[in-house]
Amino acid sequence: MLLPDDQIAVLREQGFVVARQFASPEQVAALRAVAERHLRDHVAPIEYEADLRYPGAPESRAAEGGLTVRRLLGAYGRDPLFAQWAADARIGQWLGRYFGETPVLSTVHHNCVMTKHPAYGSLTGWHQDIRYWSFSDTDLVSTWLALGPETRANGGLSFIPGSHAAAFAPEQFDQQKFFRDDAPQNAEWIARAVCPELQAGDVVFFHCRTLHAAQGNASDRVKLSLVHTYHPQSCHPLPGTRSASQPGVPLPTRAA
Repeated sequence: MLLPDDQIAVLREQGFVVARQFASPEQVAALRAVAERHLRDHVAPIEYEADLRYPGAPESRAAEGGLTVRRLLGAYGRDPLFAQWAADARIGQWLGRYFGETPVLSTVHHNCVMTKHPAYGSLTGWHQDIRYWSFSDTDLVSTWLALGPETRANGGLSFIPGSHAAAFAPEQFDQQKFFRDDAPQNAEWIARAVCPELQAGDVVFFHCRTLHAAQGNASDRVKLSLVHTYHPQSCHPLPGTRSASQPGVPLPTRAA
């Protein structure tokens, strides 16, 4: 159980860090209950696996498994419990120490419940989240709250340590900006990958430039994770871009 300053040092060096038992069992249970209800009732807005058609996804929404959910979008506005978590003062304190200023929640990027279904839950290739984001700086951090156990076997995230600080060449990525696993110059990086095992309540803080990926879910239970992205107040979404399409939410950096 590292102290926050030690966790921040690991994030700066490795590009990700796990904060164990950051959320209480009661908080996790309440959040999971809402997520499961919205998943069961297909409460919009939703992104389906068939929408992205990553490897393992159905061909279309009309195909078998076509209504397999990938993400419950717009988490901050879905339920007060999700909003409370996204703007939790402990997250604000942690990120305030990392950024050295007030952190701001992006309501555009991530801001969702990520699901990984045993059937039709697609693979996600190596990528950096910043690839489609437009900000005045690239020092953004995401939080990934496990709402249940996460391992490589059920599609847990794998990370490549140190990749957030690397200067990769354009040819190391494909046209969709995935880090190519067929490029010889990428092999050494991919060999470094680690998949931290998470328990319910664990939070991964990871940098938007850290390469990460996820396999399919070989278990018999849907995996649920709550994901949000934050930037320092001095970092602004670029006008006219999708990143600026909705206002951000400044977080408190001290307990009420």
